[in-house]
Amino acid sequence: MSKTHFFHFLHFSFRKYPLSTCCLVLIGLLSFTPFFPETPFDEVQFMDKWTHLVMYGGTTSVIWWEYLRHHQQLDKRKLVLWALLGMIILGGIVELLQAYCTTTRSGEWLDFYADTVGVLLGNAIGLIWYKMR
Repeated sequence: MSKTHFFHFLHFSFRKYPLSTCCLVLIGLLSFTPFFPETPFDEVQFMDKWTHLVMYGGTTSVIWWEYLRHHQQLDKRKLVLWALLGMIILGGIVELLQAYCTTTRSGEWLDFYADTVGVLLGNAIGLIWYKMR
């Protein structure tokens, strides 16, 4: 993909799916931030896993919401590709990059599982929204 095509794709994505694009950028930024300040939530057991579940589930739900806002007909192939497989693959790639390309973050299988559970829940919410409209 050429640089021009990439920027055209980004422009199209942001114009049609601005919240989804912002959520994806936010996942990227948070996933590679070298450190976070301490908070009272650090004491909550599995807080990191809950965070992964909410980030990926929330983003998947936003993808569904914006898709349903722009389309009357449900294109199952597109949603399976982007809202299911794409988000699960993103979670896997982020964990691999954290494990092998950073010195301040670690990739963990449990994080990937939490990402996947979040994506599945987000897709369930999207299907419920679709059936309710």
